Amino acid sequence: MTVATATPTSDVDLYSDESVLAPYDNYRALRGLGPAVWLSRYQVWAMARHAEVYAALHDYETFSSGSGVGLSEELNRVMAGGTIGSDPPDHDRLRRVIGRQLTPKALRQHQDHVQHKAKVLVEELVERGSFDAVPEFAQKFPVSMVPDLLGWPENETGNLLAWASAGFNALGPMNERTMSGFPVLKGLWEFLDQLATSRNLRSDSWGANLVAAVDSGEVEASKLSVLLGDFLVPSLDTTVSALASAIWLFGHNPEQWRKVRADPSLITAAFNEVVRLETPARGFCRLVTKDHELPDGTTLQAGSRLFLLYAAANRDERVFTDPDAFDVTRHNVASHLAFGHGIHGCVGQGLARLEAHALLHELAARVEHIEVGEATWRRHNTIRGLAALPTTLHT
Repeated sequence: MTVATATPTSDVDLYSDESVLAPYDNYRALRGLGPAVWLSRYQVWAMARHAEVYAALHDYETFSSGSGVGLSEELNRVMAGGTIGSDPPDHDRLRRVIGRQLTPKALRQHQDHVQHKAKVLVEELVERGSFDAVPEFAQKFPVSMVPDLLGWPENETGNLLAWASAGFNALGPMNERTMSGFPVLKGLWEFLDQLATSRNLRSDSWGANLVAAVDSGEVEASKLSVLLGDFLVPSLDTTVSALASAIWLFGHNPEQWRKVRADPSLITAAFNEVVRLETPARGFCRLVTKDHELPDGTTLQAGSRLFLLYAAANRDERVFTDPDAFDVTRHNVASHLAFGHGIHGCVGQGLARLEAHALLHELAARVEHIEVGEATWRRHNTIRGLAALPTTLHT
């Protein structure tokens, strides 16, 4: 596709190892170039400013998800059709089936269970003192929660974290990270198909409720494996990222941890600030369905792809004062776009918040100081996350 010579353009490679590990200078540069920037390397538009990303998320007719939300057309064709890769009315129907398990009212019945599991885990880690916060905290908690809620077969272990990682990697370009995940994705799709066929799900589980929606004719039987995957994949890697980032940020900002300990009512805002500053999913793509002119005169042509950079928008200096600072008392932190917004706002964000709030409450009650060692960051197409984080809890 050709673009006008006056179009803001960048040849930055957002998927190089350097950019993946340290993305924020590139995001700042893209924000400075204009409301939308043509990424010549990948032949897509990118939006990095908060106002434009927010507006696009609320205009699904112009910016469509129905043909997939990744950078690779090959994988978009394979992965389209779930709640994240659909438009109304199909999207509304699928989301209604998934969303009824994830409303605030529905989640409240799990609150005591989640809080108890958080207490047990934090007590164990406090007793140990030192550990790696990624596998022993950030991964361990959601991996112990999500399969149970879904009604996972007791004799099935699966490869949850690898499946989730490969699924999000596939939203990037057709690079080595994407291609290395193909065998993993094949295993995930085979497992979901087998699970949808056998319906080997606990009768009181969320998975059984999806089966009931199929049996009632609310959704087609062919969508059952897709819906099971929509529960499984998005609920793991992003939550793992947020929980690990919380430990890393509080470890590096002990004055912010003292504020939370002194006033636990700040925990909700603190978690919002964690996902604003270290947004778990850098963003998703949309298909531009009709020519769209921006205030600076730039025209996004119909048929082009648009990359909505949530992580860049969440550090937009036009919206957030001192945007690179971690501040649990930030007045407008709820304006972040870490969970998306509009009809595609993350349907599972309530569960992620429930898990994170429970863990932070338990930590705040017991831990005076969080000490962290040298962090190792992941090289991943979509997820901003830690691979290892030596941690010591001081009581």
